[in-house]
Amino acid sequence: MLSRKNDFLIRYQTLRDDLRGEILSGRIKPNEYILPENTLSQKYNLSRVSVRKVLAELVEEGLIEKITGKGNRVTIPKDGLAREKIKLAWFSSSYELNIVEEIVKRYNQSQPFAEAELTIIPESSYMESIVQLIESEDGPDVFMVSDSQFRQLLDMGKPHLLHPYLSDKMNPQEDSYPKLYELFEYEGKSIITPFLFSPVVVCYNQRLFEQAGIRGQDPIHNWTALIDTAKSCTKDTDEDGRIDHYGFCFSSSPHRWPVFMLQNEGMLVSDNNECVLDHPNTIEALQFCLDLMYKEQVSPIYSHGSEYMAESLFMKERVAMILSTYYFMNEFRGSTMQWNVCPVPAQKSEGTLLLGGGLGINKNSRRLKLTESFVDYMVGTEAQTLLKKMGCTIPALKSVAEDDTLLDPAIHPENYNVFQEIMPYAKTLLELKLSTSEFDLLRDEMQLMWMNIESPSEACVRIVQLINDQRAQAAASAKSVVEES
Repeated sequence: MLSRKNDFLIRYQTLRDDLRGEILSGRIKPNEYILPENTLSQKYNLSRVSVRKVLAELVEEGLIEKITGKGNRVTIPKDGLAREKIKLAWFSSSYELNIVEEIVKRYNQSQPFAEAELTIIPESSYMESIVQLIESEDGPDVFMVSDSQFRQLLDMGKPHLLHPYLSDKMNPQEDSYPKLYELFEYEGKSIITPFLFSPVVVCYNQRLFEQAGIRGQDPIHNWTALIDTAKSCTKDTDEDGRIDHYGFCFSSSPHRWPVFMLQNEGMLVSDNNECVLDHPNTIEALQFCLDLMYKEQVSPIYSHGSEYMAESLFMKERVAMILSTYYFMNEFRGSTMQWNVCPVPAQKSEGTLLLGGGLGINKNSRRLKLTESFVDYMVGTEAQTLLKKMGCTIPALKSVAEDDTLLDPAIHPENYNVFQEIMPYAKTLLELKLSTSEFDLLRDEMQLMWMNIESPSEACVRIVQLINDQRAQAAASAKSVVEES
């Protein structure tokens, strides 16, 4: 009896939530009629009495009105009617904050019954804060999730806190880029709708290139060409024995150096899930990175894991080239610096990293239908156009991403569309098969190597042992828990 009662309540609540969501989201507009009572009764397997009770609740809320002989019509919102709030969370350091604020403003202006409310959370504790809020049932309905934050969520063992949702307003094959959906895969399925993406490319200073006599469409097509070009731009301008301008700035960030590994067909983890950082191709790529600093001396020797450092030196025109992303290009908006982008160099093969962000939905949201419709709006033409017009990060909606009429020379580089030739060979960090905590360990343990105190082969052998030992211990611990239970 209890099971039958619970089943009825689920169907009853589903009908109410679905109708409210359709109305609040604007899918059923004011003055439009909802489905007839008979149809709703059959669709939700509820009696006419139960359907009428749900409709009466919506009448009481002021969402619909009963028109004798015609049915139930969505009302025109009355002044003073409280609108349903969607809580949207974003991390504090995002370059897209001003754009998101404008998108939220446009959404609120277009919705008669609903409004979005933006909350900013410090990036340093962003994912932990989101998880804590959701588990305390006070979380946002929807929140921005970068691919790194998503991997952190997986590391925390909390993907179950997400309500899996892929907007049907954006088909992965036809309307977007299938690779974006791989950024947010869990157990073989994408569970988050992509919002934007940002592959790693080379940003270069056109003025410094011209001063060095560098011409041609593709001056850094491979590693040798990269070094030659960097040497041409590396100068001691005041002849005091100190280099004032470098041709390249290497970053030891895990979002940057693996690009060279991919170009050299190296790997971090084998198909049987063992760390193989000591793969010969990976060691060769790491040695090349070190050579840029110590042997060729075309990059500052100071070793750092911050993407911001390279961008800062680039903005000061102290380096001619950096590895960067479309996301970090937002640093250059409105700059007087003459800059452009090109694909990263190839070696044994072409390769680069793909980063991105999506919109995660809180599984405990009390307004799931409305939240889903808000995600639909965020990946719709209006919101995605604002994203493209106001910033460099690439919208997930292909028709907008590839619309050249939206490009602004004050914001976008001349070769903005180079991302289209990059996408076929870009790889996600998930494909590298290291967890966020393992990447953190890798970053910390590589410091001696980046300082040139330890060779790549020595560092890699040592780190492989650390990671594989950790994995073995974790597997043994998991097995012990299973056996005890």
